[in-house]
Amino acid sequence: MKLARCSYHETGSFWAVVDPLRDEVHPIEGEFSTWAPAVAGGAGISALRLSGMTLPLSKVHLLPPIEPVNRVVVAGANYAKHLAEDFGLAAPAQPVAFLKAYGALIGAHDPIRYPPLTEELDHEVELVVVIGSAEIDLENPLGCVLGYTVGNDVSSRDLQRSGPAGIGMDLFAAKSQDRTTSVGPWVVTKDEFPEGSPKVRLTLKVNGETRQDGSTAEMTWDVGQLIRFVQQRSSFACGDILFTGSPAGVGMGTGLFLNPGDVVEATIEGIGTLRNVVSEKSRV
Repeated sequence: MKLARCSYHETGSFWAVVDPLRDEVHPIEGEFSTWAPAVAGGAGISALRLSGMTLPLSKVHLLPPIEPVNRVVVAGANYAKHLAEDFGLAAPAQPVAFLKAYGALIGAHDPIRYPPLTEELDHEVELVVVIGSAEIDLENPLGCVLGYTVGNDVSSRDLQRSGPAGIGMDLFAAKSQDRTTSVGPWVVTKDEFPEGSPKVRLTLKVNGETRQDGSTAEMTWDVGQLIRFVQQRSSFACGDILFTGSPAGVGMGTGLFLNPGDVVEATIEGIGTLRNVVSEKSRV
């Protein structure tokens, strides 16, 4: 099942069941927190109350699949080849996690804002986990997962390196620039994947040229391990999302950064594609 957060004309946001083949979305009644735990628990579409209205998918605006009250958690340094080739680093002994500002998020087809403070805008395709329940069982961390979506964790690399000596990277400046990080197009519920942490192909293209091509099977820590690590430090809420790291091939390693007008396509098999165009450099 595919679940999207949408808007239609001047209406507010709503969640819907998506049928891309029929070009249809079926709005869901009720708040996300009222139905997501049941879907995460395996109830499927029977847990949803659908409105009688059907809208054309091609006419709705696909929003990031997360409510403004929820947190965006990013787990980085999770692909050894990415660390070695792009950063010259060995894998750390434990996961690395931090928060990204909600204002950094854009939808599946929205423009990527080119921030004024950076000259090194970079791409990172990532599997994103959507948490469907506040009840997290550390013995069965995947039980809280609603499903998975696609993320492009766009980063300002020069700002990332700008942290004061002895303090470390400035991940806030690098990762939370307004309207840079695409997420979507929808959430594919976990029952659409084999049991366990998904092993799926991730690719990212810029103007049709493949820049990243990897698999989540390469992750140092799988989805369950990342959920357990974060939960033990700061509890998840229903609706939070978790980026899980990016494979090799980012601009930090290749020297090929994003430029205004670039068409960026991030794809994960079994989920979908984000297609975003980089804007002209913002003055503010």
